[in-house]
Amino acid sequence: MPKFAIKFNYSSASWARMLKFSDDRTEAVSALMEHLGGKLDAMYWEVEDAASYVIGDLPDSVSAAAAITAATRTGAFKDVQVHQLLSQDQLREMVTLARSLEHVYRPPGAAAMDRDDI
Repeated sequence: MPKFAIKFNYSSASWARMLKFSDDRTEAVSALMEHLGGKLDAMYWEVEDAASYVIGDLPDSVSAAAAITAATRTGAFKDVQVHQLLSQDQLREMVTLARSLEHVYRPPGAAAMDRDDI
């Protein structure tokens, strides 16, 4: 199952609510991910940006987009970034696949660059 890292920057209103009510944010995120067929691995808070990082598994990018849409529609976040992560094995597969494309893909303008009269 694909692994995602999601960064949320909280709005000032969200921080105000967190100072008033100290409920468990990981419970809400875990329930959301499990409902989508995924699993929360970890959730961390960053000091510098007052942001939260969620790392977990989701079935696909559509599920990740649905999770983000559900969370951001509340107005609790200023910015959300989603990144699909690759394992070491997936990185090896990607490199092998990219190598196999060396003779298939030629960037636009490459033929002009290959000419001797330029």
